[in-house]
Amino acid sequence: MAALRRKFGEDYQVVNTNRATTFSAPVKKKRQRFVDKNGRCNVQHGNLGGETSRYLSDLFTTLVDLKWRWNLLIFILTYTIAWLVMASMWWIIAYIRGDLNHGHDSSYTPCVANVYNFPSAFLFFIETEATIGYGYRYITEKCPEGIILFLFQSLLGSIVDAFLIGCMFIKMSQPKKRAETLMFSQDAVISQRDGKLCLMFRVGNLRNSHMVSAQIRCKLIKSRQTPEGEFLPLDQCELDVGFGTGADQLFLVSPLTICHEINPKSPFFDLSQRSLKNEQFEIVVILEGIVETTGMTCQARTSYTEDEVLWGHRFLPVMSLEEGFFRVDYSQFHSTFEVPTPPYSVKEYEEKNSLPSPLSTPTPALTESHGGRRDRVFSVDCINTSDERGHQGGAGGRLPSKLQRMSSSGKEDLQRKVLMLSSQHSEKACSTGDLPLKLQRLSSSSAPEAENRLQLKSLKVGFEPMTQSTGDLYQHSLAPTLPPAPAPMHSPLLSAGGRPEDNLPPKLRKMNADR
Repeated sequence: MAALRRKFGEDYQVVNTNRATTFSAPVKKKRQRFVDKNGRCNVQHGNLGGETSRYLSDLFTTLVDLKWRWNLLIFILTYTIAWLVMASMWWIIAYIRGDLNHGHDSSYTPCVANVYNFPSAFLFFIETEATIGYGYRYITEKCPEGIILFLFQSLLGSIVDAFLIGCMFIKMSQPKKRAETLMFSQDAVISQRDGKLCLMFRVGNLRNSHMVSAQIRCKLIKSRQTPEGEFLPLDQCELDVGFGTGADQLFLVSPLTICHEINPKSPFFDLSQRSLKNEQFEIVVILEGIVETTGMTCQARTSYTEDEVLWGHRFLPVMSLEEGFFRVDYSQFHSTFEVPTPPYSVKEYEEKNSLPSPLSTPTPALTESHGGRRDRVFSVDCINTSDERGHQGGAGGRLPSKLQRMSSSGKEDLQRKVLMLSSQHSEKACSTGDLPLKLQRLSSSSAPEAENRLQLKSLKVGFEPMTQSTGDLYQHSLAPTLPPAPAPMHSPLLSAGGRPEDNLPPKLRKMNADR
């Protein structure tokens, strides 16, 4: 069994056919968090080397950051050692002067009255240091060294008191304890709000005292690899929770739901319900504000891993209107319920909406803007009933009388003539670039009126259509007097045999040769 697990991994399961014995699936390993739910950062510093001396340079902050048991131990040891050292110094002075041997001699003037041994010297130091002053033991004027020691004791005692008592006071009044009354929801949810997919979580304040200038920030911690191949194990990315709109500034008198809109700028732009199960990330939430009672800055933290983000859920309401006030029910603070939510990501949704529909039709404005260009397309495949109506009704008044009679024939006759033209000459005009060849075939007819009409049309347009393509004709927008080009296609003169170049006028032949 152990060999199979080493080969196939910890998730390898053994199926037993014996129903008397059952094997349960291996328990999922606990997710390693960067920030715990209580806000503690799960980071330890090691191998500092010579950098440990930096802690001693900032001794006050080092003592404040220590745990309470170490603070109390240092507090007790410091005072005990200081008292013993100073009491020993008073005993040494009395011993050197010989005051211990004349303790009960009333005619003798000692350095410190009524100091006979070490316990009496220790009591004298405590009475002096604590300013108790019972009046039984006191310094006499015959002891200059005792006066100097007394001054040193007073200065050193004030420094030790200020250092240790200040350290304990800061330790007790740290705003970390205020963060204990700031709540975060156990889970974060993803659902729609105002028609947009959003990541949401809830914050609340248990105290009646407010958090002044409360501000919330979110960081996404996720491993990634740069395009250059650099691996970033704990890359931090900012999540926008209303920085541009001011929604990150909170008036935290009641529980609030913090919302992060998932848009193209969001790191969760391509996150879907399916991909959420395979992701590994951690969302760190930081709430900062000033404690109203003390004026100190407080910071509360929590985090949400990928298995603590619920897709398609929403928080239950906790506010209710009572008689004269609003009531907050914190028993429903962490409760959620399911709501209909699309399982795909915002990226997939936008790509789906950006695809053009196959049943979409051109708008009237687009039809009008390209109407002139469709009139200039001379392909047989592009001929339809609507184009015929447009030629007859719109441009028919500008055509010659003979071409008007030709274009007024029925649809069947038109298609038959076009097919006959295609079969005889095996060429279709699909652009205005073929117009000169058609005009050449038209001019090859023996009818004098066709030749005269061809020369007239060429002179009117200045031969410009013969040297331009369809795109150039569309850009330069020919004059309204130019007849529609498809008309020569239906002329029966195109069926005449022979070489068309032989019957062209000299100017057209020269243009054709240049072309």
